[in-house]
Amino acid sequence: MKATIEYNSRKIVINVSEPLDISISIDMSKGKINAWGIDDPKIEVESFDGYEVSVANGAVVNFNSIQFNPHSHITHTECVGHITEKVHSVNQNLKHYLFLAELVTVAPEKIDGDFVISEKQLKTALRNKKRDAIVIRTLPNLSDKKETRYFNTNPAYLSEEAAFYLVEKGIKHLLVDLPSVDKEKDDGKLLVHNAFWGTAGKVRMDATITEFIYVPNTIEDGEYLLNLMIAPFENDATPSKPILYKIMN
Repeated sequence: MKATIEYNSRKIVINVSEPLDISISIDMSKGKINAWGIDDPKIEVESFDGYEVSVANGAVVNFNSIQFNPHSHITHTECVGHITEKVHSVNQNLKHYLFLAELVTVAPEKIDGDFVISEKQLKTALRNKKRDAIVIRTLPNLSDKKETRYFNTNPAYLSEEAAFYLVEKGIKHLLVDLPSVDKEKDDGKLLVHNAFWGTAGKVRMDATITEFIYVPNTIEDGEYLLNLMIAPFENDATPSKPILYKIMN
């Protein structure tokens, strides 16, 4: 089913019946992604007076409780409150949810023993395109990204210069298939987070970073309409379900 959306005075045609989900869920039946070395998430049946509340156990409803950390266990979207003393809520600062996005595929460069997404690579990918969001898929892009345990693995990350470039380009929403845009251990500098949110000057309260996405290889690089759906938690970060729609015109 086609729909026409007016976006910044441009009419965009998408097929709403063909959403491209790039989120990673918490699925207790499969291997689970995990970062920062904390315990795995839990989805457990609640009990009352020793009685487990599930339809399989004779109850009229299923009644599960969920324990997780968005930064460690699931696709999540965060705002500057992630790194500021005052915990700003992403649910309060993300006011719009549809954005023109560019999906790019990057093979991080080997720099000083690390794999880094550089400014040059992003300049090559974006060129003169005007976008509100960038979705970065890193190579190699294997499906085991959806269940990788990243603690003490020094995964790829962005350079500080790459973050400054994205700000200069007007990118407000940065989505990556990594546990963090920053180096796993950087002595607490968080150079990319700080650069992208502008903490040294005018803070970009409405800018977001989404981590732990997964973009299947069947989705081609290019221009998409991004629906950045978030769960309504008043927290620095919340689980999210980013959806891409191929632009047809």
